[in-house]
Amino acid sequence: MMKITIIHGQSHQGSTCHIARSLAQKLNGTITEFFLPRDFGEFCIGCTSCFHVSETKCPHFEKLSPITKALDNADIIILASPVYVYHATGAMKSLLDHYGWRWMVHRPEEKMFSKQAVCISTAAGAGTKSTNKDMAHSTFFWGIAKTYQFGAAVMETSWKRVSSKKKRYIERKLNALAKKIRKNQKHVKPSVKTKIFFYFMCLMQKHGWNNADTDYWKTKGWTIKKHPWN
Repeated sequence: MMKITIIHGQSHQGSTCHIARSLAQKLNGTITEFFLPRDFGEFCIGCTSCFHVSETKCPHFEKLSPITKALDNADIIILASPVYVYHATGAMKSLLDHYGWRWMVHRPEEKMFSKQAVCISTAAGAGTKSTNKDMAHSTFFWGIAKTYQFGAAVMETSWKRVSSKKKRYIERKLNALAKKIRKNQKHVKPSVKTKIFFYFMCLMQKHGWNNADTDYWKTKGWTIKKHPWN
């Protein structure tokens, strides 16, 4: 059974939450949810300890750990945020800021290279594309093999008031998306773009510029011939 982790970019349960949960339920897996900022509301203070020493030196490491573990254990990661001024919520951005050390330029987690992710956003009007792009930047640089983006202009601020026609349209789109995800489960491979970027980072790590990162890559064997996907 698939393991699904949903990170909600706000704490109230509106249209974005409804759509994210609906997709997860269609995947028929076990679901773990986090609501921001309720479950994590700290701002990155820019100390750079995660980059130069260890992520464990982040002053918010312990608070972040439950989310990190859930992301690592998940087969499917869903990042869901309503549109706030054409971008993801501040709470979502703050969470993603805390994972800069996990970008491929630093110390990516090898489990990410076999996962799928979905970035979901809703708006009363425009802005879903740029909001999904905000979140998809992180899923790409984490090394996630396949990221889908789902945006819905619901034309309302309450899911209860969204038109029946719009809900039926969203339902059809979610069914199609769930089918793709199920089909790719356990078969997904990183894209050519991801592999090229990884190999570029490998060349950089061979020369080294940050000891914490270089040591990590060497320990993994990635600076020789190994890579984090099968």
